[in-house]
Amino acid sequence: MKRSFSNSKRRPQTSSEPLIADVTISEVGARGDGIASVEGVKVFVPLTVPGDRVRVRIKDGANEKSADKGEALRADLLEILEPGPGRGTAPCGHFGTCGGCTLQHMGDGSYAAWKVGLVRGALARVGLGDLPMEPLSRTPAAARRRARFAALKRGKRVWFGFNERLSHRLVDLEDCPVLVPRLTALVEPLRALLLQVLPEGGACDVIATDLEGGIDLVLVGPRSLDRTARERLVAFNEAEIARISWQPDDRGAPEPIAHRRPVAVRFAGVPVTPPPGAFLQASAEGEAALVSAVLEHVGEAKRVADLFAGIGTFSIPLAQRSAVHAVEGDAPAQAALNKATGSLRLTTERRDLFENPLTAKELARFDAVVFDPPRAGAAAQAQALAASKVPLVVAVSCNPATFARDARTLVDGGYTLKRVYPVDQFLWSAHVEVVGVFTR
Repeated sequence: MKRSFSNSKRRPQTSSEPLIADVTISEVGARGDGIASVEGVKVFVPLTVPGDRVRVRIKDGANEKSADKGEALRADLLEILEPGPGRGTAPCGHFGTCGGCTLQHMGDGSYAAWKVGLVRGALARVGLGDLPMEPLSRTPAAARRRARFAALKRGKRVWFGFNERLSHRLVDLEDCPVLVPRLTALVEPLRALLLQVLPEGGACDVIATDLEGGIDLVLVGPRSLDRTARERLVAFNEAEIARISWQPDDRGAPEPIAHRRPVAVRFAGVPVTPPPGAFLQASAEGEAALVSAVLEHVGEAKRVADLFAGIGTFSIPLAQRSAVHAVEGDAPAQAALNKATGSLRLTTERRDLFENPLTAKELARFDAVVFDPPRAGAAAQAQALAASKVPLVVAVSCNPATFARDARTLVDGGYTLKRVYPVDQFLWSAHVEVVGVFTR
């Protein structure tokens, strides 16, 4: 049985009658919701596909701004009156409630085309729509190796899983077709562990990463951890767990609790020990597609800068044939990469590239630059690159909108966007990775 529980207060209901309407879905928007029109106003309807004729309840006070800055409304799906041609069957019993996936109801062909369309649409909005695009690289089910779960103890039981869509309510997870089996198998043991660790009414998040050597666990919360809770974490006898850390909140540094055996991730065969909870590409398959595209276009460039380098996803493979300077703002990540350099032609630097990007003068010594920023993109660094003479730039992004913004900056600075690679490693979600190749 699927269950939901909320740790937040409900909004009071208004006295106005909700609007019920029959609409036809014309397209799927950037967040994965179907789009219809009621009296000339856009209405976003979750769990729908183009061609669906549906009955909806338009939410009172649910006005928002749509992607094109126009006024829009949100609606609940009440009934599918006539399914569209792109509809498929969701493989997960939690789908429709769990907010982790938004697109399992789309047929495979429609889904793949929509993912490519996200990238094309973002580029078109900045005047770069007519560009060569490679076929979509696909990630299979049961491949995601890193997840952030939420947990809440109430009524002498632990609710454990993911939030509902646009809600603080938790879906009590039973299975997940997206995660690697080792992570799915941890759901019940972690639920039992947290029943002993969390106080009544207590909550935390659990970041779990499948690494070589075992699972890396980071508990984010509760705010304090007493001696008994620490002892129970140390005694947790799940065989797959290699390392456990705790931090009181997202701003804190992870504190080691138990370290049973070494963990590592390998890039081009080189082992790196990631710090607890370190960023890692969501799947090995997605990582391989990104690295392949980067290596193909950097080619035999002699001197390469890898910006926002993390723990070395691109730096280490590149350094096996080029001299690489890796720049990263996070101190633990930079330290982990620095320890793994070995005999590679790889130097590292800790630097906040948002506040202090490499200047055009500093960039002049490189034959190629690779950059892979967080979702916010690399606006300041793109401006500096646009003013530089670097002959080749390869940009990697998990956000088509900020990728397009930074691409526009580079093109305005004299670069040509030659190739675009869409990579779907966030299965059934409204996210897609992009690799863009820019030359002078």
